Amino acid sequence: MSLIEAIIMGIVQGIAEFLPVSSSGHLAIFKHILKIETDTGMLFDIMLHFGTLVAIFIAFRSDIKELIVGGFGILGRFFYNIFILLKKVFTKKGEYKKVIKTDYDRFVMLIIVSTIPTGLAGVLFSDVFEKMGESLLITGICLIITAILLYIADHCSVGNTTMKDASYKKAGIIGTAQAFAISPGISRSGTTITACLLCGFTKEFAVKYSFIMSVPAVLGAVVLDIPDLFTSDIESDLIINYVIGTVVAAIIGYICIITMLKIVKKKKFIGFTVYCAIIGLIAIIANFVL
Repeated sequence: MSLIEAIIMGIVQGIAEFLPVSSSGHLAIFKHILKIETDTGMLFDIMLHFGTLVAIFIAFRSDIKELIVGGFGILGRFFYNIFILLKKVFTKKGEYKKVIKTDYDRFVMLIIVSTIPTGLAGVLFSDVFEKMGESLLITGICLIITAILLYIADHCSVGNTTMKDASYKKAGIIGTAQAFAISPGISRSGTTITACLLCGFTKEFAVKYSFIMSVPAVLGAVVLDIPDLFTSDIESDLIINYVIGTVVAAIIGYICIITMLKIVKKKKFIGFTVYCAIIGLIAIIANFVL
């Protein structure tokens, strides 16, 4: 993979990850168009996703800071309660602490619940999803599915649910939607934002929830792909290209997050709906022509 190709892929990833047009679908299509062949499996894809993960941390740094603090607080109170439970066996003294105390504590638990279906799907069907990315036909069909989801998002009513009153059941539903979005061509952000809106989330919370809930999923994918670093014979110049592509994905991704926040407030997905439908049809036709 040349430096120019790595930069192009970084731009595609940064745009498609946060705009609801499917980054995995576009990466699959561009690989076919550019005839890109790599010996690292999904390593470069994972690095590109890591770049957009950095963009999320920067864009939502205040919320993520609170979530990290809340997460450690939950763990601390959980183990404290375990200690009190053991203490009560001998002394029958001690008081338990409430594990979930703040809105951000609740947000942490919601994200955990949403991550479970995605994690299971990623572990159990990673080979299937990777194989799907090799087919322009499947990618095209999935892009059309994304167009349908965006049309639904444009016409569903907006609710008033925030982190204060979102249920764990809804978190599970949104997590299941994210699991299906591992398929190349189905936009993760488009799918989860649609699911959030259908679950009655406010527009602002829908975007925030959609992007932040991708953090553990991407981190999990990075961890699962670490063995590739040791089993793949990667040339030094190729590593440099990969890193540059990742940096480009992070910069473009941050710009697109800011853009997406403005788009969802107006809830006008019609442009993306038409775009995904057209690209999907082109991919399906290309499958039989190329």
